Amino acid sequence: MIQGARVAVVGATGAVGQAMVETLMRREFPLQSLRLLASKRSAGTEVVVRGVVHRVEEATPDAFAGIDIALFSAGGDVSLALAPEAVARGALVIDNTSAFRMREDVPLVVPEVNPQEIAKHRGIIANPNCSTIQMVVALNPIHREYGVRRIVVSTYQAASGAGQRAVDELKQGAAAMLSGGDPQPQLLPVARLERHYPLAFNVLPQIDVFEENGYSREEMKMVRETHKIFGDDRIQVTPTAVRVPVVYGHAEAVYIETDRPFAVEDVRRLLAEAPGVVLEDDPQRQIYPQPLHAAGQFPVFVGRLREDLFVKNGLSLWIVADNILKGAALNAVQIAELWLQQEARGQ
Repeated sequence: MIQGARVAVVGATGAVGQAMVETLMRREFPLQSLRLLASKRSAGTEVVVRGVVHRVEEATPDAFAGIDIALFSAGGDVSLALAPEAVARGALVIDNTSAFRMREDVPLVVPEVNPQEIAKHRGIIANPNCSTIQMVVALNPIHREYGVRRIVVSTYQAASGAGQRAVDELKQGAAAMLSGGDPQPQLLPVARLERHYPLAFNVLPQIDVFEENGYSREEMKMVRETHKIFGDDRIQVTPTAVRVPVVYGHAEAVYIETDRPFAVEDVRRLLAEAPGVVLEDDPQRQIYPQPLHAAGQFPVFVGRLREDLFVKNGLSLWIVADNILKGAALNAVQIAELWLQQEARGQ
């Protein structure tokens, strides 16, 4: 029986890795010890956590010796190389990359939606994509009550979803344009592609590369991950993923059609009572979710609920969450918390 956990954070010097450490502290996670791991280049960096200096170590196979839980957020290649090594040394891996999400033997978990999947792990549990997480948290109570059969979603995703360099490029581009200069984009929409466009004062209808069907990889993640999390590949998901000049906080305009009729007031009640959800839905008083207000907050915020004017069982929602927290770090820590509770119960 584990009373506390020896935790390693891989990618500890990155934005999500730092948020993982902060989230462990904010939620008073029962730690026996904390080991911060990163690339060889970042090894030796000193990080102060609650007054205690931690020296970042290089992420190597042997660095996972004696670790109970390894939170990974250092890129898919690192996860593919080191996650099996961590498992072989007895650690549970909770991976924030796309490396393992669609593998049949790896649970894809959002604790508010499918916590029962945690018990099925074989050493690795995957964190879904940030845009998928906030959408399914909001839709789960509706799906359980009325059955969601169709989802049309347009995302408005913050620059931080592409990393700190993208945030820096957004700020530099805005400064350049405000001073009469020209921005020099090098990262967005996709760093390794030939064309780059400024995000400052702009909107980019591309996140990740395009697949043969015309949808981007980011958009297809939402399709495939929604099916896996809900356990229902009959749900029709049509996504459009867009990058907007916001630093933190993804927003989504979501339209759904349900199998069974609903009353909007009943949906509001469900959302108001749903775990992880905060309802902000009073348009007459101009109360609705905004990324600026969601930044730094744990919940998924939902508002702008309204019935479709022409389609039976159609409903529109506006969903906002901090993409670094609920979209990544918080979801991973919540999985770790539930696993630890299961271990304490001897399951």
